[in-house]
Amino acid sequence: MKSQDIRSTFLNFFKDKQHSIVPSAPMVLKDDPTLMFVNSGMAPFKEYFLGNAQPKHKRIADTQKCLRVSGKHNDLEEVGYDTYHHTLFEMLGNWSFGDYFKKEAIAWAWELLVDVYGIDKDILYVTVFEGSDEDNLPMDQEAYDLWKTFISEDRILMGNKKDNFWEMGEQGPCGPCSEIHVDIRSAEEKSAVDGKTLVNMDHPQVVEIWNLVFMQYNRKANGSLEPLPQKHIDTGMGFERLCMVLQGVQSNYDTDVFTPIIREIETIAEKPYGEDEDVDIAIRVISDHVRAVAFSIADGQLPSNTGAGYVIRRILRRAIRYSFTFLDQKDPFIYRLVDVLTKKMGDAFPELKSQKQLIENVIKEEEQSFLRTLDQGLVLLNKVVEESNSKIISGEKVFELYDTFGFPIDLTALILREKGLELNEEGFHLEMKKQKDRSRAASEMSTEDWTILLEDDVQEFIGYDFLETNVKITRYRKVVSKKDGEMYQLVFNLTPFYAEGGGQVGDKGYLTDSNGDIVYILDTKKENNVVIHFTKNLPKDLKGTFKASVDQKQRRRTESNHTATHLLHQALREVLGEHVEQRGSAVHSKYLRFDFSHFSKLTPEELNDVEDFVNARIDGKLQLQEQRNIPMELAIEEGAIALFGEKYGDTVRTVRFGKSFELCGGTHVKNTGDIWYFKIVSEGAVAAGIRRIEAITNDAVKDYYQDHDRAFYEIKGLLNNAQEPVKAIQNLQNENAELKKQIENLLKEKAKNLKGDLKNELTEINGVLYLARKVDLDASGIKDLSFEMGQQYDNLFLLFAAENEGKALLSCYISKELVESRGLNAGAIVRELGKHIQGGGGGQPFFATAGGKNPDGIEKALEAAEGYLK
Repeated sequence: MKSQDIRSTFLNFFKDKQHSIVPSAPMVLKDDPTLMFVNSGMAPFKEYFLGNAQPKHKRIADTQKCLRVSGKHNDLEEVGYDTYHHTLFEMLGNWSFGDYFKKEAIAWAWELLVDVYGIDKDILYVTVFEGSDEDNLPMDQEAYDLWKTFISEDRILMGNKKDNFWEMGEQGPCGPCSEIHVDIRSAEEKSAVDGKTLVNMDHPQVVEIWNLVFMQYNRKANGSLEPLPQKHIDTGMGFERLCMVLQGVQSNYDTDVFTPIIREIETIAEKPYGEDEDVDIAIRVISDHVRAVAFSIADGQLPSNTGAGYVIRRILRRAIRYSFTFLDQKDPFIYRLVDVLTKKMGDAFPELKSQKQLIENVIKEEEQSFLRTLDQGLVLLNKVVEESNSKIISGEKVFELYDTFGFPIDLTALILREKGLELNEEGFHLEMKKQKDRSRAASEMSTEDWTILLEDDVQEFIGYDFLETNVKITRYRKVVSKKDGEMYQLVFNLTPFYAEGGGQVGDKGYLTDSNGDIVYILDTKKENNVVIHFTKNLPKDLKGTFKASVDQKQRRRTESNHTATHLLHQALREVLGEHVEQRGSAVHSKYLRFDFSHFSKLTPEELNDVEDFVNARIDGKLQLQEQRNIPMELAIEEGAIALFGEKYGDTVRTVRFGKSFELCGGTHVKNTGDIWYFKIVSEGAVAAGIRRIEAITNDAVKDYYQDHDRAFYEIKGLLNNAQEPVKAIQNLQNENAELKKQIENLLKEKAKNLKGDLKNELTEINGVLYLARKVDLDASGIKDLSFEMGQQYDNLFLLFAAENEGKALLSCYISKELVESRGLNAGAIVRELGKHIQGGGGGQPFFATAGGKNPDGIEKALEAAEGYLK
């Protein structure tokens, strides 16, 4: 059974059980402060389990893209070494929101696996929650009794809290679960060892394939449990593992989910899969990781140095270093696998097809960049080895290489072993732990339970129409973090405050009580579909009525910038072409940032055209036309642009200004004339095929021109109020260039004259012509002097020092013959002598320089040089 058929069979089965089939949500989470990526099938439905929103359908089934590489669910380091863990995986799931419960979930799971897929019931085991004294929970007798109507009791196993009690996090919905495990070992292995003893023991052929979660409790901050108002079903079946079982193979990587990618890697690398364990691990790592990276980019997350982008970069770099080390691939090639992946999975996940070119471009550029880093890292690692006086290399030094330059620890260890050296891994891991502890301490947060003041099913957002209103606080909780200290999160029955989302920052403002006392709203965010307002303190009368007021000046500026991004998008498509698509944005009150797909740097003429286009629409005073809560399909049919990587519901809001027509939930000006003016302040590259424009509008443009005006008059003043400042500056530049030439000639003449004097100062030490002296030259002059003298002798050792603008310089020249015969190294020598001037440096064995901030140490450095020849 092909993987495509396995997937469609699952979805059709639950469609027949009156489930609504929904597409996979984007894997990258943009508006959930608790998660970077979807790491389980239930993550897109959290708001329903928490009761913060009502699902359109009580029964849902889907296949959800998931990524597990950070936090609690972290499988990254296991990927490639075993045959059943992955970074990206598909989770087939069926869901019930307050509808059916254990009876139906268990019966349908058995029907699908045994009757539809045809899995032999004698290779299946199920687990049931054994209960927990800690939580005062009994054994799940209901699930046990249901299971024994389908499977013999000797195949129903008890599972502890770790394996059979599923929790969303430290707080929130949770409940007992039943896992279904499959034993695909050979008959001989089964007769030798009973399969039940291998369940949950990380055996590669006795694995869990489906988890049925019975969501019936809520975990409170104090650890206690309370029943949920409604009981839910949340199931997740690993698609790759299911394919392994149904295709009769012993590894996920032997299924047709992976084999096309593996065949392509074999062809490119000219290394067969299945003959060498190191090669096999590398091929599994690459075939897994290219999927994770490709889907992340398709969902809008580019590799970067922070947050979710760093996670994606780390995954890709892990793949690159395995290809570099074990497949001998020194040139980019992983990007070439995207074509195979798209052909295999593009029908089920059309975003791979639509974003294929972008995915290939980004991966190729990342490969090129990191391969350069690996080359630089090898040079730096060699320096670490050279400077070490021991066979055991400092873990602290290697960590610096890892932390600063991204050079992988496993590659470092491998290279050191090849050189007969050893890495102090304990020292490395100690430094790593220190860094993690610092990071954890900075981000650590404790969250109390919500205190409910007023029952309110649906919170209403009225911020499109009003910036002030009377509100009541429905609930609040305290959060404490090292970064922000003690803060409070408030939820109102209705709110004019826009919560951060879609690239737009959250509103700020204040609450005023009946006595005129004010509590400031410092930020507004959305969590699980609830708008949360952040304050430093609580109102005195929590049950009172308050006037909620948005900071109108900040909102007005933010709206100007947000509307400008829509006009900018339209302008770029008009000026550059229809290939332009938005790739991300950040809308603040002071500026806007807009990322878009384009293959080259914009010319000054193109930037002017884009600015003129936007400002023409501002001058045109276009009225805002919006539609709220219209069906998504209808909005797209009417021509609205859906933005890259965004998650949309069944109903959407559209925003139109003239011919600019987009899906958008953000706030906007009522008329483009309110923007006043639009000015681009920068344009540059973000990644392969992705450009970024930063721009300003409204008051910020006025400030921009005032600053430039002020700077212009200051420059004119320095130029004695020249009538033509540009021409005056050109004249100064020409004069400066001419003076530089004259100075260079004078220094060369000075060095030439100095050379004759210095020859007479050379002394012989153990057969080496030696000179250590302070000279009045710059770095370039010293280098020229050293090499000119070096041409006349083959046994020369020079150390020159200079002081320029309060800083010290050392330059060491050693004849190449001496480098080879005496083992002298100018780079090592200046690094050591550089300590006298409180600096450092390096270079080649025959010429190197060091700089420092302590000129008083020059004499000591010159005196110490002689010691290298004795």
